[in-house]
Amino acid sequence: MHHSHSSSTSALSLADLPGPDVAIRPLHHPWRWISGGLVILLLAVIGRAFAVGQIQWTVVGEFLTAGVIITGFGWTLLISACALVLGVFLGFAFGIMRLSENPILRFAAWLYVWVFRGTPVLLQLLIWFNIALVFPRLYIPGLIDARMVDVVTPYVAAVLGLGVNEGSYLTEVVRGGISSVDKGQKEAAHTLGMTPGQTMRRIILPQTLRLILPVLGNSAIGMLKFSSLAATIAMGEMLNAAQRIYFINGAVIELLFVCAVWYLAGTTVLSIGQYYLERHFGRDTAAATSERRWFKGWARRPVASGEA
Repeated sequence: MHHSHSSSTSALSLADLPGPDVAIRPLHHPWRWISGGLVILLLAVIGRAFAVGQIQWTVVGEFLTAGVIITGFGWTLLISACALVLGVFLGFAFGIMRLSENPILRFAAWLYVWVFRGTPVLLQLLIWFNIALVFPRLYIPGLIDARMVDVVTPYVAAVLGLGVNEGSYLTEVVRGGISSVDKGQKEAAHTLGMTPGQTMRRIILPQTLRLILPVLGNSAIGMLKFSSLAATIAMGEMLNAAQRIYFINGAVIELLFVCAVWYLAGTTVLSIGQYYLERHFGRDTAAATSERRWFKGWARRPVASGEA
């Protein structure tokens, strides 16, 4: 039976195959059209609701470029940038401490992450804003002696609250990035005579930065949005400016849409920048990987008789 089946199969010729005149029937995907139609219908319903709703779009256009809103957005960007820089600095500092051989440094880093990652960022903002109740004065011998209420302004409280909270998350990200670097590179650096500090600065941290760059991009986008919480401590950023306006003219939803437009614009620019940074560092990483592979292959090549 098996032999006859094989002989019949091998006896097939080109003439037995379908010719070019045979009609090709495309596959039908009805659910693609159904799901696409449902999405379009839903978007149309939402769009119509916003179009016929009690929203004065002329007011939105009027305040979109209002001076107080532009100034508030400038404060939003400044708070976000400073808080992110502080968070990155703290993240790298405590991330390195988390991997330290000193148990006291490891415990201090763990305590920092436990406290600031385990409490809401809004609560931290309020505590920083009222920190003068705990420390009435800021006194550093020979440097500063001032009332804490004068030092920790709403802007300083916003930067500290957002930055310290972000640093607690980035600490674990940096710790994971450093741990993912091949230990063989550390041993090779020590073999070349590098100190632990030089190894960290020249070998480990550059690779860690490439690994955690997508997370830093997301942190920048998240920081821009979290900066709106500064409105709760009377910081004159964009949302606070919008609130002061709609408390007077009653155009609540219109001013909120104005803020939404500016936040979307900011996050869009940051997303584009993140995309190009990731592509740039990804290309560098791929090139470095190919170079390392070439070097390993060259080092393992058979030794020629003239090189012996």
